[in-house]
Amino acid sequence: MEKPVPLTAADFAHFSDITTRWVDNDVYGHINNVVYYEFFDTVVNGYLIAQGALDIAKGTTIGLVVETKCNYFKPVAFPDKLRAGLRVTKLGTSSVRYEVGIFGNDDTTAAAQGHFVHVYVDRATNRPVPLPEALRTALEKLVR
Repeated sequence: MEKPVPLTAADFAHFSDITTRWVDNDVYGHINNVVYYEFFDTVVNGYLIAQGALDIAKGTTIGLVVETKCNYFKPVAFPDKLRAGLRVTKLGTSSVRYEVGIFGNDDTTAAAQGHFVHVYVDRATNRPVPLPEALRTALEKLVR
């Protein structure tokens, strides 16, 4: 297996600040690996809500995660200030691949990076549907 290379801040289209919490640290003194997936969800959904492309309470289209992965390069810990970089590397008819980089403090190289794939489905039937226009427009801004 080929070892991944950390991305840089220049590789991403959008950034969100993330506040670390005491509870995010594990017994080894750094952010626990499972918390990074919470960061991924936070940056993606926060972006989509801010763009008016996702109504989590009443929207008829929702995204289901069907694939996810994270690589870790450098530990971060509370009370570090984090930034999450976001980009889209594949935009399909009903799916999207997001990539997220987590940057600690003033670092310009990712401490961790990963991806997840959303398939957008009808909330009532759970069947894939084409991306709504507002969602596609918001996602196109992130394509790299």
